[in-house]
Amino acid sequence: MKPAIVILTDQAMPLARRIAEATGGAVHGLAARVASPDRAFEAVGPHLRSLFAERRPIVALMASGAVIRILAPMLADKHVEPPVLAVAEDGSAVVPLLGGHHGANELARQIAAALGAFAAVTTAGDLRFGVALDAPPTGYRLENPEDAKGAMAALVAGASARVEGEAPWLAASALPISEDGAVRLAITAEARPPHEGELLYRPATLALGIGAERGAPAEEAVTLATEVLAEAGRSPLSLAGVFSLDLKADEAAVHAVANHFGVPARFFDAARLEVERDRLANPSDIVFAETGCHGVAEGAALAAAGPDGRLVAPKRKAKRVTAALAEAPSPIAAEIGRARGHLFVVGIGPGSEAWRSPEVSRMLERASDLVGYRLYLDLLGPLADGKTRHDFDLGAEEARVRHAMELAGEGREVALVCSGDAGIYAMATLVFELIDKGGVSDAARRIEIAVSPGISALQAAAARAGAPLGHDFCTISLSDLLTPWPDIERRVRAAAEADFVIAFYNPVSRRRRGQLAFARDVLLAHRPPETPVILATNLGREGERVRIVPLEALNVDDVDMLTVVVVGSSETRVVTTGDGRRWAYTPRGYAGKVGSGMTGKSA
Repeated sequence: MKPAIVILTDQAMPLARRIAEATGGAVHGLAARVASPDRAFEAVGPHLRSLFAERRPIVALMASGAVIRILAPMLADKHVEPPVLAVAEDGSAVVPLLGGHHGANELARQIAAALGAFAAVTTAGDLRFGVALDAPPTGYRLENPEDAKGAMAALVAGASARVEGEAPWLAASALPISEDGAVRLAITAEARPPHEGELLYRPATLALGIGAERGAPAEEAVTLATEVLAEAGRSPLSLAGVFSLDLKADEAAVHAVANHFGVPARFFDAARLEVERDRLANPSDIVFAETGCHGVAEGAALAAAGPDGRLVAPKRKAKRVTAALAEAPSPIAAEIGRARGHLFVVGIGPGSEAWRSPEVSRMLERASDLVGYRLYLDLLGPLADGKTRHDFDLGAEEARVRHAMELAGEGREVALVCSGDAGIYAMATLVFELIDKGGVSDAARRIEIAVSPGISALQAAAARAGAPLGHDFCTISLSDLLTPWPDIERRVRAAAEADFVIAFYNPVSRRRRGQLAFARDVLLAHRPPETPVILATNLGREGERVRIVPLEALNVDDVDMLTVVVVGSSETRVVTTGDGRRWAYTPRGYAGKVGSGMTGKSA
């Protein structure tokens, strides 16, 4: 996650911007005192605790004592806490407070280098030996982190270390190493428990290849994978990943195995797997006829392990799943193979950060590519920084969606950005329509899709005007670009007769001026002329304007393409509060219930 640079005054903004530029973070500012942060918050304590709970790195331009007191009630397990740093107001010092071995020390050094400041790293191992034994680098896992504190204390007290196995990061450290060292540091994929006085590191040298029939049971795949590892005498903690043919990128059984062991699932095309034919223990012409390669499980395992890797467990078959295990001489790179692509279809509401859900923001942060109408991407502000933009004009909706899906089909993490809600007159529908009708490549059909809601124009208009959606309502688009006008006419008449509150999307355009007038005239035949109509323009953005007019006075020339029109039912009312503001609401009937205190004339 990107760091949150937290400030309480405008005076801290220049320093915060320098830190944000150096770290890719976003500036979070106290709303009452900071004019233009990337994200505003109302109260310091709740906001810091919320960031901590979501495991987001925190860089606070605050007194370290204040940060510690705010977060103290949340401190429980140091192995899962995020980096938390305090930065002096003058930028002279950067202090890692929490999560030193989870990125805080490294982040402190990065910020200090950008500011010309001092990184006040205090963890003993980092200072004396240049290494944190409980936080090995990428490609290694520590099986028994609970023993690291005692081992480091012994080393700091003068003991030496004995290294068994290959680990360049230990050899490059300043640890005192001897053949008879009291602290034993073992690096092995062998399946065994740690010895007394030993830290047991697992190198990510194992590649588990999986083949599966379509719809194979997840339980069968997990059981087979577990048995293959056990028979090979290898630790699951040394798995670098689960590997398969790209045709299986959406196979649930493959991902179930990866999730079970907490490793990524990666994929190769048939041509890459066929390169491994001469190294296969069990080549199959039948498999070649079906997939274009002579072995999926063995081929994928060997492709991941590389040319110097070897099979340590040839293909083993269950009823509908196959598995094989290969071992590399050194940790396998995380980038080997291709990931299953992700498509995040997100609604950003009107565009402002305040009306964007945290889930949507997390998806946008995770994405490598952003696809959308150029105005919508501009509204993302700092969230778009460092990402590849794919800007489209209005009217290119199908091309926009297909492009996003094909990018995800290449293994990328793509956000398809919609205004309002992604599923209301927006792009989510088109994603599934293209899959349903075969409008994209096979690779794009195998992507993982997540749709996240946003505040729709309907909801925003209702909130700004009061509560017009308090009872039954519907939405109708007056655009006949994709829907025949006779169908729209039929829906308008039906909704008018049923006395729904109606939200009209796309009420007018440059060439369409008569549809809204038609709808007004139909509605006047079914509800009073004084029925409230809400005209909401540029909701949540600069130039926002919300008006309430009677139905009989609805003028088409008062409406433009950026306006949502909400017409009340025959029950919708307008009330004026003491400050003179007018609100529209549609009663649901609560006031008429016995015992409400509002029955009879007093209601």
